[in-house]
Amino acid sequence: MQTISDIIPDSGLLARVKSLESQIGGTPVHEFTRLFQKKNVHIYAKKEWKQLSGSVKARAAYQIIRKAIESGHLTEDKTLLDATSGNTGIAYASMARLLNIRVALCLPENASRERKEILHALGAELILTSKFEGTDGAQHVARELSRKNPAKYYYADQYRNENNWKAHYYKTGPEIAASVPGITHFVAGLGTTGTFMGTGRRLKKLFPGIQLISLQPDSALHGLEGWKHMETAIVPGIYDPGLADENLEISTEDAYSILRLAWHEEGLLLSPSSAANLAGAIQVAERIEEGHIVTILPDNADKYSEIIHKIVLHDHD
Repeated sequence: MQTISDIIPDSGLLARVKSLESQIGGTPVHEFTRLFQKKNVHIYAKKEWKQLSGSVKARAAYQIIRKAIESGHLTEDKTLLDATSGNTGIAYASMARLLNIRVALCLPENASRERKEILHALGAELILTSKFEGTDGAQHVARELSRKNPAKYYYADQYRNENNWKAHYYKTGPEIAASVPGITHFVAGLGTTGTFMGTGRRLKKLFPGIQLISLQPDSALHGLEGWKHMETAIVPGIYDPGLADENLEISTEDAYSILRLAWHEEGLLLSPSSAANLAGAIQVAERIEEGHIVTILPDNADKYSEIIHKIVLHDHD
C-alpha cells in the first residue's frame, strides 16, 4: 500500500514529524549502587523522563503518530483522539503542538492536577471521564466518539495499536542491550503493556536466556497510576500473557517506600510507577546470587507533587 512518503516525499506534516525523531529515546541508564548492594547483583534502569514530553510514553506516541501520518490516516484536517491516564496524552500533546495538529484526550477525572494543567497548557482538548472506571472507562468514551465522528477523529487506540510495542522493539530493547551487554533479567510493569511487550520481545531475541518478569498491582484498588490489575481490567489488545517468564505483584505501599529510599539513597525523585518498577527489580535481585537486572523508570516526580509532599511530611513526623 502506498503511503504519503511514497507519493510526496517529506511533505509538510511528514517532514515535521521526522524532525522530532532525534528527541525521542536515547535515554541514560542509571545503576543503583547505594539503594541496593549485593555482590555480583546489579540493578540498572532507563531514566525515561530524559526525552521529549518527559516520559517513556514519548516512544510509543511518536511511533503511533508517525506511522499514522505515513499511512495517511492522520492529516492536518483530523484530530488525534485517544484514552490516556496522562503521560501518553502529554506526549501526544507535546508533539501535536510542534506538528500543528489537534489532539482530544479522554482522561479519568481523578488524574493528577499537574497532568491536567500540562495538557491544558499544551492545547489539548480534555474529555474527562469517570474516576470510578479509570482508563477502561476512558477507552469506552474514546471508542464511542470515534464511531460517531469517523471523519473528525483519528483514533490512535494505544491499547490495541501495534506501533505501541513496536516502538520499544525497535528502539528501547536495542538501547538496553547496548548499555547492559550482560543483562539477565528485564522487569517492567503492565499498563498498556507496550513497554514490556516490545522491549521483552527484542531482548529475548538478543539474549535467549534472559528472564522476562512482568509486574502488576496487587489489587484492583491501587495507587499506581497507569498500571493495570489484569484480572479486573480490560486487557489491552497488544498484550500477550505468554511472553513473561514470571509475573510479580507490587503493592502501592512498597512502591511508596522505595520512592522514599530512591530519593534519600540515590537522589532520584521518582513517580510511583517508576518506584514500583524499582521495587520489582529489587525483589528479583534479593533472590538471585548473580545477574544484571534492568528496569524502566517511566517518569520522575514532576507531575506528582501531592504524593511527594506527603512523603516529605511523613519524613518530618
